[in-house]
Amino acid sequence: MARIKVLPEDFIVEEIPLYEPSGTGEHLYIRFTKREMTTDAAVDVIARAVGVRSRDVGVAGMKDRMAITTQTISVPHAPERDTRAMALVHERINVLETKRHTNKLRTGHLRANKFSIRIREVGDVDAAIAAFERIGREGVPNAFGAQRFGREGDNAERTRAWLTGKAPAPRDPRLKRLLFSALQSAVYNEVLERRVRNGTWNTCLEGDLAKRHDSGGLFLCTDVQEDRARAERGEISATGPLPGAKMREPEGEPRELEQQVVREFLGDDIDLTKLVPLGEGTRRPLRLWVSDLRLERGLSDNGREEEDSIRVYFVLPKGAYATTVISAAIPLDAEVGKVTEHLPGNGEPFTCEDGAIEAHGQQRDH
Repeated sequence: MARIKVLPEDFIVEEIPLYEPSGTGEHLYIRFTKREMTTDAAVDVIARAVGVRSRDVGVAGMKDRMAITTQTISVPHAPERDTRAMALVHERINVLETKRHTNKLRTGHLRANKFSIRIREVGDVDAAIAAFERIGREGVPNAFGAQRFGREGDNAERTRAWLTGKAPAPRDPRLKRLLFSALQSAVYNEVLERRVRNGTWNTCLEGDLAKRHDSGGLFLCTDVQEDRARAERGEISATGPLPGAKMREPEGEPRELEQQVVREFLGDDIDLTKLVPLGEGTRRPLRLWVSDLRLERGLSDNGREEEDSIRVYFVLPKGAYATTVISAAIPLDAEVGKVTEHLPGNGEPFTCEDGAIEAHGQQRDH
């Protein structure tokens, strides 16, 4: 099996911001690079350095520990915080710049993540390169990885248990939202898996809600011939459900499939209208498009050539998993690429990977 994240330098991630800070406002954006450190740990260090509470820090996305990541956080602005941030000296954190803006950063305030990933012990390098090139042309099924579902893979079941009164609910609001997102993700993955099996994950059916890749807008597929041609050109993709009271539903055959899966996972006992604080519901493209794909082979490591090593470069939209792309091209060691973070104060673990952990809350049609 191929391996990633043997060293932090093997996995390099850079956030591509949704917008640039304006230079004025009540919030200070701090862009920094961290090495072999969780996002929460980096936030704690920077918060102490500038004199704010960690809970007042805005974070666009969680990033891996075993990696080198460049990302942005926000803190309430005060005259001395610019200087304190830029003066921070830490062996694993390098503050790059600070700039003011009008709003606090929120989860998902990203346009994309840019990756540079070294893959070791590839085996058949030619076959791997061909597979990546095919992915660049066709995309891959946009599944949530195992990391979404916890160390034991039971986050969705745990959520269903406390939502139906069979187990106590977590006290930490953030943990509740994360666990609910695991249940949403399980529903989505099952819908995606069934459409992979019937060969419709990369096309559009009549009644699908499709997403425009350029603007992000959703629309109902009514002209099947035209919409399938647009899907083949990579302009649009059908979407799947992250259930919630405000999620927009498709029509026809896609709706029947989604409702069947939702009933199987949620039953009749869970009222989504009462769970809006945990997630309003939204939709996620069934297909993941990879942009700016580039490959290098036969890389040197400390002066030693590794013929079975390649480095792949690509850009993914927020919330997408780099290991989803890699695993579609190369069998990947299941234990490599996962990192467990801990919520402050309660020790409850959740797992994250690659880029931002999306907040499955806001339904946005553009």
